[in-house]
Amino acid sequence: LCSADLQISCSALEVYKEMVLLYIEEARSFVNSQCAGLEPWQIIATTLLSTLGAVWLKGFLFQPESLTSRVKKQFFKIIRKIPFIGATIQNQLNKALDDMSVSLCTLKEGMSYTKLLPVQGLTHKQLLDKIREYETLSESPAVDWAKGKVSGAVYWGDEKLTDLLVKVYGEFAWSNPLHPDLFPGVRKMEAEVVRMACALFNGGPDSCGTVTSGGTESILMACKAYRDMAHERGIKHPEIIAPVSVHAAFDKAAHYFGMKLIHIPLDKKTMKVDVKAMRRAISRNTAMLVCSAPQFPHGIIDPIVEVAKLAVKYNIPFHVDACLGGFLIVFMEKAGFKLDPFDFRVKGVTSISADTHKYGYAPKGSSVVLYSDKKFRHYQYFVAPDWQGGIYASPSMAGSRPGGIIAACWATMMHMGEKGYVEATKKVIETARKIKAGIRQIDGVFVFGDPEVSVVALGSDVFDIFRLSNALTSKSWNLNTLQFPSSIHICVTMLHTQPGVAEQFISDVKREVAIIMKNPKEKTTGMGAIYGMAQSIPDRSMVTEVSQGFLDCLYSTEVPKMQSKNHKNHKNHLNGNSKAH
Repeated sequence: LCSADLQISCSALEVYKEMVLLYIEEARSFVNSQCAGLEPWQIIATTLLSTLGAVWLKGFLFQPESLTSRVKKQFFKIIRKIPFIGATIQNQLNKALDDMSVSLCTLKEGMSYTKLLPVQGLTHKQLLDKIREYETLSESPAVDWAKGKVSGAVYWGDEKLTDLLVKVYGEFAWSNPLHPDLFPGVRKMEAEVVRMACALFNGGPDSCGTVTSGGTESILMACKAYRDMAHERGIKHPEIIAPVSVHAAFDKAAHYFGMKLIHIPLDKKTMKVDVKAMRRAISRNTAMLVCSAPQFPHGIIDPIVEVAKLAVKYNIPFHVDACLGGFLIVFMEKAGFKLDPFDFRVKGVTSISADTHKYGYAPKGSSVVLYSDKKFRHYQYFVAPDWQGGIYASPSMAGSRPGGIIAACWATMMHMGEKGYVEATKKVIETARKIKAGIRQIDGVFVFGDPEVSVVALGSDVFDIFRLSNALTSKSWNLNTLQFPSSIHICVTMLHTQPGVAEQFISDVKREVAIIMKNPKEKTTGMGAIYGMAQSIPDRSMVTEVSQGFLDCLYSTEVPKMQSKNHKNHKNHLNGNSKAH
């Protein structure tokens, strides 16, 4: 029987073979018939042009920026070239830029910009007088961060800690970790900061990392490491798969490093990333997966355990961005607040970014990027072995780095200790949850998702939420304005834990919402209208132009000619919301 079956199988294979040969012969005959009347040069030219056309089409269709986005850009570019329309748009842009210049660059009476070095250097007294003059530029009755009226920005500001950090920085003001042989103390401090951070995030004996200048650099370093790792694995066009709520530093990393960022939508109810959509987006080009703990807009922690399973299944590096609340979530369990696992305890998490200059209470300009294994950190490094100046090697973006900042960061962590951080975390989380509970009792507004850490985001289905933003600004509150969807949020810091601050915020929100609800359809004015309009502009290049103008204003040394009656309010709002711009 076996022999008979074998003969039948062989006969079937012969039939299939003959059929394939027949089809090949028919295809050959068809191609030859099409070329029968052509000369050799025509065949060669057609083949060459077809190949070039196919290469061009592939390059046109498959780029980091989507085809839809590029077509839209080109369309609006053509529209703006139409004489009347283009001139009108440009006039409006110029007016917006002039208003911005007044908001940012108007000085106090009698002040001017220094544009040349003084011929004779200033004495200590003259210089300190000048410093005090510059300090008065930030004096404003509208916003007082020390009283807990500002969202985020300053995370503590404790005077005793400030005095300590100034002294520590002074001791290491001239140090540079680029020269560990000259400054061994700074090298030791940086190594200890990283090791303490690894322990906080439950890293194993092979966990490691580096100190960076801030959250953006920490994120850039992780993306750079995984890009290089992807290239080594044969991935020519590395892709980052991240929630749409992820920090814009990932957009910057994709732009800088030639990667493609694929944004995954959120669950509209929980505001967490859609894990099923993330799984569908994974391809052979995926270089890394990303989640936030928590994310900046709504303060929501993504489903890290679920995404980590995808990372393990498909053997993809997985980065957890804990820049905002990293130095809260690591202490929350000891402070009495339970969270789902988010760190190196979760199999599949390969890197974490966390800012020591936020809830770590260190001076601005310090963060850490951590890896589960040294093999990942090696991809972060840059080495130029053949430079004439000697072998050049640096762990992160910068070459020279301020040793004083590292020393001050180390001093903060040592001064706070675990007990200090746990106590601070308890106060911040309790205050944030008090605000969350209070807002949920107010008709007309709602809280996005169920924030577990320090950010509480507000929205409304009844009125334009930017009206509430304007109203709270008039009450001296400085909140973050968000878009897609329209919302505002308060990022709770130690300053908000002062007696009466949270209660005052809830009371002011309740009062202003009650006023707005009397006429919920009323049009939004002022800065709120500008933010609402910015979301509705289909030509995003216009928003980019205004943002570039904002950045230009930061470096302007010209006093604007036009004046604005409300420039103080504009200035406060712009300075507090530069992220949104």
